[in-house]
Amino acid sequence: MSELEKCMESLIVLFHKYADEDGDGKHLSKKELKKLVETELPTFLKTQKNPKTVECIMKDLDTNKDDKLSFEEFLPLVAGLSLACDKCYMLQQKPRKK
Repeated sequence: MSELEKCMESLIVLFHKYADEDGDGKHLSKKELKKLVETELPTFLKTQKNPKTVECIMKDLDTNKDDKLSFEEFLPLVAGLSLACDKCYMLQQKPRKK
């Protein structure tokens, strides 16, 4: 398996690990999302000034308003945070000579 394939597999396995805490396995409840964010994204959570960050994330991502997140609804969180991290990464890189 390639490195990217391993990363994708890890993301899928991680989602379902947390989604399965209530036995559903296919969706994250607000409680499961909170545990995932607290455990897997502690640095992100520490930088947030809003104590209701998880509630806001759930509201923003839950496109069908069923009070749970499918994997498809969860992915924009990962993509958005990855884009923000990439911007920080690029700012820290030294300019390269051409």
